[in-house]
Amino acid sequence: MARDQCVYIVDDDEAVRDSLSALLESKGYAVTSFGSAPEFLETARSLSAGCVVVDIRMPEMDGLELQQRLIERSLGFPLIVITGHGDVPLAVRAMKAGAIDFIEKPFALEAILDSLAAAFARLATPTGQDPAAVAAASKLNLLSPREREVLEGLLAGLPNKSIAYDLGISPRTVEIHRARLMDKMGARSLSELIRLALAGGVQPTSQ
Repeated sequence: MARDQCVYIVDDDEAVRDSLSALLESKGYAVTSFGSAPEFLETARSLSAGCVVVDIRMPEMDGLELQQRLIERSLGFPLIVITGHGDVPLAVRAMKAGAIDFIEKPFALEAILDSLAAAFARLATPTGQDPAAVAAASKLNLLSPREREVLEGLLAGLPNKSIAYDLGISPRTVEIHRARLMDKMGARSLSELIRLALAGGVQPTSQ
């Protein structure tokens, strides 16, 4: 199914590039890797349509700056950003600017494959009303006020303990609300929850 679909890996870590390339090639993707964002930008205009998997933290130019440069040049490569645990607010910024997804390290192959499927679906779909956005907005309406507050804390990149402190409730209560809102939203992971929230129109607060 992935045959001839192009994936461009942009990461300064050679081991990550090599292992991810091998995994995706075994699934039939046509993979090209780059050691830096400037290296990718030099050839981006001549590349076939495809998806970019980029580390959000790199020397010279990070994933967010690469995303902005692609937008400025009207190069419509769907982006998937790879992040460390502490980079959730940065990943939210990337998704707000149009990234398909973010995946936290260490990541499972299934998470990458699911995100790539969504990226190539976007490439194949004409611009217009997004049915997923309508569905996400409908799910958001199911949340209680407290669940909405917990969601906003997660969007800000806060851990459960910080959300609990801000709301004056226990961390265990936050865990319960988090589980309920993920169930109502139909989200299997934090990245999926954040993607749905942004699609539904929730605006993350600045930290």
